[in-house]
Amino acid sequence: MNPRTLQALTITFLIISILGSTVYTIKETQRGILVQFGEIIDSNLTAGMGLKIPYIHEVKKFDIRTQVSDTERTEYLTQENKFLIVDSYVLWRIVDVKKYFTVTGGDAKKAESLLMARVNDGLKNKVSERTVYQVVAGQRDQMLDQLTQETAALAKKEFGIEVVDVRVKRVDFPETISESIYNRMRTEREREAREHRSQGNELAETIKAEAEREQKVIMAEAYKQAETLRGEGDAQAASIAAAAFGKDAEFYRFYRSMQAYKAAFNKPSDVMVLKGDSEFLRYMRQSGK
Repeated sequence: MNPRTLQALTITFLIISILGSTVYTIKETQRGILVQFGEIIDSNLTAGMGLKIPYIHEVKKFDIRTQVSDTERTEYLTQENKFLIVDSYVLWRIVDVKKYFTVTGGDAKKAESLLMARVNDGLKNKVSERTVYQVVAGQRDQMLDQLTQETAALAKKEFGIEVVDVRVKRVDFPETISESIYNRMRTEREREAREHRSQGNELAETIKAEAEREQKVIMAEAYKQAETLRGEGDAQAASIAAAAFGKDAEFYRFYRSMQAYKAAFNKPSDVMVLKGDSEFLRYMRQSGK
């Protein structure tokens, strides 16, 4: 390659490099500022292409989409002087690129650190004004809505950042307190279990006693009814027998004597000593005739 060709290629490359450095592009998700020797000369570069002076102008680009930043798990003291460990996060975006660049130098980590410090201070104040129940459930949404509004106004004024939302992911007690709470909960559940068992046993005994009482009442009623029926049956049987035997008195006396013999001599060992002319042996004497 001859020197003239090399020189032409070098000049062409320099021209292309210079032209390339005069053009900048900003995406739809970005906003930018134009800086000249460290001084902002245009603070609202919107999406599209533009021109700048190489080596004099510098374009700073910032992502304006909503970002999520997690805070560190931090202990806060409640109104009752009890510690809570709160784990939260913040949704935020850049709305004033000039102020954002002026305060943070365009460093997202620095911006996040400044914002989280404000959120933690606000959360500390909100928790200290409330009880454990209010922080966990009772006024949680109200507390976070207030914190979001207050932090949003402060962050926009100081950093050019809009706070979209502040939310709590989790609220815990410190480990030592959690253990004592679990022990108290376990003791309370055991006490409730004992009460339920005691109530169950008492109810079982009541049901059993009632069942036994009802059983006795039913048995007594049944026995009474049985005796009544038996008495009515005996009376009816006696009436029938009397009516039957009344037709033949001699047969009735014979039948009664046979029943008496049967009862008296029920066993082989039964012995009875009587006179020969005893009335009891009347039908025995007549049987030999």
